[in-house]
Amino acid sequence: MTAFRHLRLVRISTFGALAVLVLGTSGVLASSPATDVRLSNDAPGTTGYISADELAGVSHYSDAALAECSRARGRQNEPSVAINPRDSRVIVGSSNDYCAVYDGGDDSSGAPIASGPIWLGYYRSENAGSSFQSSLVPGYPGDTSTLGALAAVRTASSGDPVIAWDADGRLFMGSESSDDANGSPKSFGDVWVARYANPEGVTGSTINDGKRFQGTEIVAKGSSAPYYLGKFNDKTALEVDRTDTSCRGNVYFSWSRFTGNGGVAIYLARSTDHGVTFTSPMKLTAGIHDVQFPEISVTSNGHVYVTFRQYASGRQADAIDMVKSTDCGRTFSPPRKITTIEPMGLTDVDISGAVARDCGDGSLACQSGFTFFRGDTGPRSTSDQADSHEWIYLVYEAILPGSEVETGTSFGWADSPGKGGQSAIYFVRLDGATGSLTKPVRIAPTADGQQLLPDLAVDNGTIHALWWDSRNDANNDASSFRIRPIGNAANGAVGPALDVYASTASISGGAWSSAVRLSDLTSNGQYEQFANRTVPFGGDYLWIDSKGGTTYGVWTDWRNTVPGTDPRDQTGDGADVLQCRADNGDGTYGGDTCPRGGGLDQDIYGNLAP
Repeated sequence: MTAFRHLRLVRISTFGALAVLVLGTSGVLASSPATDVRLSNDAPGTTGYISADELAGVSHYSDAALAECSRARGRQNEPSVAINPRDSRVIVGSSNDYCAVYDGGDDSSGAPIASGPIWLGYYRSENAGSSFQSSLVPGYPGDTSTLGALAAVRTASSGDPVIAWDADGRLFMGSESSDDANGSPKSFGDVWVARYANPEGVTGSTINDGKRFQGTEIVAKGSSAPYYLGKFNDKTALEVDRTDTSCRGNVYFSWSRFTGNGGVAIYLARSTDHGVTFTSPMKLTAGIHDVQFPEISVTSNGHVYVTFRQYASGRQADAIDMVKSTDCGRTFSPPRKITTIEPMGLTDVDISGAVARDCGDGSLACQSGFTFFRGDTGPRSTSDQADSHEWIYLVYEAILPGSEVETGTSFGWADSPGKGGQSAIYFVRLDGATGSLTKPVRIAPTADGQQLLPDLAVDNGTIHALWWDSRNDANNDASSFRIRPIGNAANGAVGPALDVYASTASISGGAWSSAVRLSDLTSNGQYEQFANRTVPFGGDYLWIDSKGGTTYGVWTDWRNTVPGTDPRDQTGDGADVLQCRADNGDGTYGGDTCPRGGGLDQDIYGNLAP
């Protein structure tokens, strides 16, 4: 979640029986979109945030962070979600949750101090996603709860949440984490996995699965160097073996390791004791470099697949690669290229002349005059552990061949300044047993609009996909959407442009269904809510899961953001949010004294999906 603007380190900061019976019969078990539901209840009038202690019925506990989270109207992004395979009424979501950032009092001018933690949210539903109770994963700074004492976390911030269930009511949540809780410039760069269980054990009522926090294990530590110059672990992936093989119960955790010299590699560790301990990290990408976005899939025979994005560098092409384990994750094959891609990547040139991945105001302004959050191709993959086929399903965004155009500005869609195009969602299926790959197919093509941040889930013979879609962008039409960022008019004004759409297909092939709109309202994703209200950020992924006939998707949403005027930049471009700053009389302004007024109200919403 780090805000390096000109590096590929993608963060933001200040950070089976039934399945066999219906196999191949797409749509036999399905859910339908209802009214959007808020997962991050960090506003007055909602259910607020409660502690992990209270969630599990241990005792009542609260603190400054939880109190702030119940009133913050803060930011959340990069959501994840997982449905309990034993009871689809139980759905747990998470995100990079900034709700506790202003829990540290005010400065001398009355502006709340941004000194609190960015942390992993824990959002729990026991009614199939009709409502959620919000909480935080224990271990954040200032957490003195009973269960918080079990959290072995040494950092001040955590993010990039990933979630997975085992087959016996245990829930696992993975994270990368950074920032020294003592305030030094050290970046740490640890990755860890938290574990939850049913308070009544594996034979307890399934409605209580994954409810009680059990502890956190640091899987790999960074080198604690200042300013991310050492070893920094980021971009996590998590899966658990739910098969009936000897690998059952194994927890697999993967991540990208960045080093200060610019090297990037994919690593993996596994646990054979339900997340209590993990093996030493194993490098999966020997012989290649500049890789990211690991994804873990397990097939019904216990084989483990890790897919990842390979970036063009020297003789290395833009591609999706994979490694495979046939011994329960002990060893992995050498990397194999699955398919080359024409990546989508939002790119511009800032006012200093450097390449920029996002643009806003002040020092973060770009020569094009546009405002946009970072976007990049991040392949996602999954499998159905109940399906006898050894199939891996992949989805990714790429520039549609033949859609390339000159933008006429410094802005570009096709991973290069000045080069535009249409970002489309593609699907492929890999047969792990034979190595064969289906031809890439577009999901729910649209003639007008961009598609990005896809995800997919597979269950009961059906593939479920969702993504962000700009087909309802009022500022861009068929003649302009390829040459400007989402939501941007020609003069740089921005407005609502993003919706979440979903589609389904049978695992056995055939056409994808027509796209179904999940989001009730079109969002303005270009609100400048980060880096002291100067640049937007939407995160690096959305999420969908499907179990037992219930499919649920989650996304970052701006419907509750209150627009305003930034006195430091009175352009009136529609990207500014509500803020209250005193004029110092010398051309400078004080801090924002009303961060809880709604200008930072970025939320996680979800809905049942087809």
